[in-house]
Parts: sequence; C-alpha cells; structure tokens
Amino acid sequence: MAKAHRNLVRGYAEQLRLFGTPWTRFGLLAMLLVFLVLPTVVQDDFWLSVLIYVGITAVGAIGLNLLTGYCGQISLGHAFFIGAGAYVTARVGGDLGLPLPLWLLAAAAVGAALGGLIGPFTLRLRGHYLAIVTLGLIFIGEHLWRNLTGLTGGNSGTSVTAGATIGPVDFGALTIAGESYSRNQGYFWLVWGLVGIVALLAKNLVRTRPGRALQAIRDRDQAAEVIGVRAGRYKIGAFMISSAIAAMAGALFGSYQQFVSPDEWNLLLSIQYIAIVIVGGLGTIFGSVLGAIFVGALPALIDRYSDAIPGVRTSVGGEGFISVFALNQAIFGLLIVLFLVLEPLGLAGIWLRVKNYFKAWPFSY
Repeated sequence: MAKAHRNLVRGYAEQLRLFGTPWTRFGLLAMLLVFLVLPTVVQDDFWLSVLIYVGITAVGAIGLNLLTGYCGQISLGHAFFIGAGAYVTARVGGDLGLPLPLWLLAAAAVGAALGGLIGPFTLRLRGHYLAIVTLGLIFIGEHLWRNLTGLTGGNSGTSVTAGATIGPVDFGALTIAGESYSRNQGYFWLVWGLVGIVALLAKNLVRTRPGRALQAIRDRDQAAEVIGVRAGRYKIGAFMISSAIAAMAGALFGSYQQFVSPDEWNLLLSIQYIAIVIVGGLGTIFGSVLGAIFVGALPALIDRYSDAIPGVRTSVGGEGFISVFALNQAIFGLLIVLFLVLEPLGLAGIWLRVKNYFKAWPFSY
C-alpha cells in the first residue's frame, strides 16, 4: 500500500497540528537556533536595541491583530493601553520592587480591565464609528498622563526602575556558565522568548472555539449570532485580551527604556501598529511578527541614518524639507495605502503564495 503524501490531511486533529510537517519542524528548529545564537553574533548595542524594540512591537501587534484581524474591530487607541502598561510597571515594578512575572501580570490585568471598560462600546458601534471612539482614547490618555503626576510624573515623565528578574535570573545582568552578557543581550532573549510564548498562545486561541467565534463575528456578526455565537461577549473579550497584550508590550517597553513620558503614547504610535498589522497581514499571527520586523525597525533606522537621507531635517532650523517625525508618518501612510491596494493579505499573503507554489510543485500554476 502506497504511503500517504505528507501534505494529505485525513482528520481534524491533523489539520490543527502546529508543526505537522518535517519542514515546519525544521523551521521551528532554525528559529530556536537563531534565537539562541543571534545575540552572541550581533553584539552591537544599536542593532540589538533595534531587535528588542521590534520584539516589543511584535507583542503589541499580535494583540491588535487578534482584535482587528480576527474579530474585525478597528482600534486606533492601542497606544493608550501600551502607555497604561508602562506606567503600571513604573509603579508596581519600580516603586514596589515586584519581580518581572508580577509586574508583567499586573500590567496585563490593568490593560484587560481598561479594555473591559471600552469593550461595551463595540456592542453598538462598528467600522469608522468604532475607530473614532477608540481614537478618543489617545486624547483622553494624553490628558491623564500629563495630569496624573503622582502616577505618571506629568509632562516631564517618570523613570522605570522595574527589574527584569525571574528568581535568580537577572536578564539585565545575565551570567550563564561563568560567561557574562550585556543588558541588551539579556533583554533580547527575554523579549523574543515572550514573543514566542504570546504568539503560541494567540495561535492556539484562534484555533479553538472562541477563535472560530471571533472569525465568524468578523465575517458576519448577525449570521454568527443566528448560529448561537454570543457576539457581545466575544467582542468584549477580544478587547480585553488585546488590551492586556498591549499593556504587556508597554510594560516591556518601559522596563527596557527605563524612562517614559506622555509624548510617546501619541496617535503616530497607534498608526504605526495599524501599519504593522496591515503590512504583515490581517488575521495572521506570524504576519504580526513579519510586520513588526518590516515596519517596527523603520523609526530607529531612519533616526540613525537620517543624516544620509536627502531632504531630511535632523535639527530645528536645519536644512531639509521634512523632519524625521514627519517622514515616519509619511512612510507609514504610504505603506498602508500600497499594501491595501496592491497586497491586502500583506507579507503573510506573499509568503503563503510562495509556500503553496512549492507545495504543489510540479503542478504549480
């Protein structure tokens, strides 16, 4: 009897396998190898910091993709929840001195609670109206961050002294087998380890019954309710989970940067996250990571090489017709337009087409 082809799926359990083929297992092994070896090869602090910021952005993008890509709820208020997570870390991890797992969970809990307060608006609003309501969060948050001086430090910001320790392991001053590693190397392993955990949890969530319910609501919420999906409960739940993950990203951001101010939680940050999930691919977890790598690194790279970019003004009153901030805005807007028009499925769609082409070889067309 001939052996079944490795791509043949004969049951639901086989279809749900995450790493069901030799190539996917090989890809997982390759990613683990890169994760372990990369910080020892790339020891330059600038490039390590870019990779760390990209990882933090990937965590936040996964949260937004769960809400927008899987549940169809547009949110422009992602920066609000990220900022909330950073300030919670400053108080819980810095002032109270709690370890990493506790301040990370505290940030997630506060983010989920704030998302639960916003979630009920999704029961009556959708599309552009919901986007406008969530946009208001940015301005409410800016008012709060600037005036709650005891919590946020006001306009001058606040330092974040939360330690990145789990038991005896301090990722800020990591030592393994007598070998000492820099703070950036330790944070790389911490952040990208969390990216893997969050991505795995999110991927499993969307493969379960709640995940399928979210996608049914996204495609046709009234039809979903007809077949028994409680749309309101799932919409609020999606907001809470998305906000919790965003707050975790803010907690990591504050812990790594060690200082945060209200100027960082602005509309540009929310637009950047929208650009990431659109460029990476709406409704795909790995697309969030691809988008974070492609878009999340742009601000740091533009800032680093702005002197070499023609027309960019690097200082107040300097030469050039566009500032670094305005250039970032223009690039994010351009990427959103180009991908929505030319490649709505994003980088994930391109990758899936390439994969399917070789999967069907030699009958690809």
